[in-house]
Order: sequence, then structure tokens, then C-alpha cells
Amino acid sequence: MKLDRLLAITMTLLNQPRVSATELAERFEVSQRTIYRDMESINQAGIPIVSFPGADGGYEIMPGFRIDKQILSLDDFTSIYAALRGARSATDSSDIDGILERIGALMPGNVNSAGSLPIDLDFTPPPNERGKIKSLVQAIKGLHIVHFRYLDNKGTETERRIEPMGLFLKGYVWYLYGYCLTRSDFRVFRLSRILEPMILTDTFVRRPYTLQDVEKEFMSKANFTKVRAVLRFQPSVKTRVRDEFGYDPITAEQDGSLSVIAHYSSIERAVQNILSYSSGVKVLEPPELIAELKRHIRQMAAIYEVD
Repeated sequence: MKLDRLLAITMTLLNQPRVSATELAERFEVSQRTIYRDMESINQAGIPIVSFPGADGGYEIMPGFRIDKQILSLDDFTSIYAALRGARSATDSSDIDGILERIGALMPGNVNSAGSLPIDLDFTPPPNERGKIKSLVQAIKGLHIVHFRYLDNKGTETERRIEPMGLFLKGYVWYLYGYCLTRSDFRVFRLSRILEPMILTDTFVRRPYTLQDVEKEFMSKANFTKVRAVLRFQPSVKTRVRDEFGYDPITAEQDGSLSVIAHYSSIERAVQNILSYSSGVKVLEPPELIAELKRHIRQMAAIYEVD
């Protein structure tokens, strides 16, 4: 909290000609004695603060000394600001408001509204996941163990107790990562598959594992391709194809259809995705995927057969 306050005081001095100790104490809800100590800390950090006595007194940064605000460009500040706004929309965390205010103060013209940004990011999760994120953020901050039921790809439900360490957004999907006490290993959980999360009173000591470690492991698994499929899509579904297969090679054919070389982590995932296109797609290869699709189609047809 002290470091956060020192940064805020420095930003204030950068953007105001002179500020009194009384004003700073009221703004940050601390005593004037604390402000005096903060000024000494800022001085020791190499930023020369000058104090002026009297009714019009206060603190200023020494004339001639200047912290260059353009160490980061306007585009850099704008990108940071937009990302923070997106995080604010996702977590509904008031802690980010103060950071937004300080970043906005550093930007030329004090840009702090969506209308003045060239880009705006909205990471707001679906309504049924927003409550999960809010409670999980509380558990992560308070280092509380979380209990929930979890659904895997095949619909199998398991009970889990985990030490939650963080949330992250990948593509359009929110994930929770942490140490799973049930499996005695680090795990990544898709938020939409977490059922009835409950924050327990039990606490834990955070393990030396970072989001970067998780991303490396997560991406290595996500990019592990078991099935390479050649697909031919009808023109009627080309918009969805462009949205969904943006990372795979897409070739526009003369008849308006699209040929795609798609990659799936399993035959099951491939079948699920391809069937969602109904008659809008034809699989050209591999043969084993075509055979599995035919089997699924026969099973579906059998449901509607009349005795």
C-alpha cells in the first residue's frame, strides 16, 4: 500500500504545480506525519521534492528536474489504459480504478474516457461466469482454498479442491489455474465447466509457480495436434469459417467454397466441431476421421428411425 501511495503522490506532483501536506493527507486518508515520511522516501528515491512554508505552501518537484513522461509513447499509454479498462470490465474490481486514474494522469490531455481512445477492449465474461470470477478473485487474493465440481470433455463430473492462483483469458475463453489438491498437481480449469464454486475458510501458502509457467504448459498442450483434417466448406458458412479457423490455412476455391487444413487435439474434438456445421462441410481426409463421422451420423439417424 505504501508503494502504491508513493506512486500516486509522485503522479500528483507531476500534474499539479504545488500540493499541501493537508491536501495529500485528506486525499490518501493518512496523517500529515505519514505524508512527511512519504516525501522523505520520494526524495531518497532520487526525485527532489521542495517544500514551501506559509499559507500558500506545499510540495513541488524541484524546478529543472523532470521525469520524462514519454519513456512510454502515447500509443503505449493508450494500449495499457485500454487493457486496464478491459480488466476492469471483466473483474469489476475497484482496485483498478486508482491505477486507471494514475495512468490517465500521465497521458497527454489526461485521456481517461472511452470516447477518446482509438481502441477499447471489453473482456466482460458471460453473465453466468461473471459471478464466478468475482468470487474466485476474492479467493485468490485471500489465499483461500476453493471447492467445486468440474466437468471434463466427456461430461464426467469430479469433485475438486484447489489452491487458486490466477485467472486468464485465452481467445474468448476464461480459465482458472492453480494447484489441484485432488490430483496433487497444477491444473488449468475452463471457467464454464466449473460448477458451484465455494470458497473455504482453509488458507494456503502460494507455491512458486507463475502464470508464465502455466502459459508455457497450457500452450504446449493446446498446440499438441493429433488430428490433421482437410475440410471443404460451403459458401453459406464462410463467415463462421473465417472466424473459427483464422489460425489455419484457408484457400478460397473458384466455386466460392473454402478449403481448410484444420488441426484438432483428438478425433472426438474434430467430430464435435465438424458435425456442428451440418451439411455445410465435407471431410476429405483423413480416412479414419471420415469413418468416425459416418459412425456418428448412423447413430444419430437411428434415433429417428420408425419401428
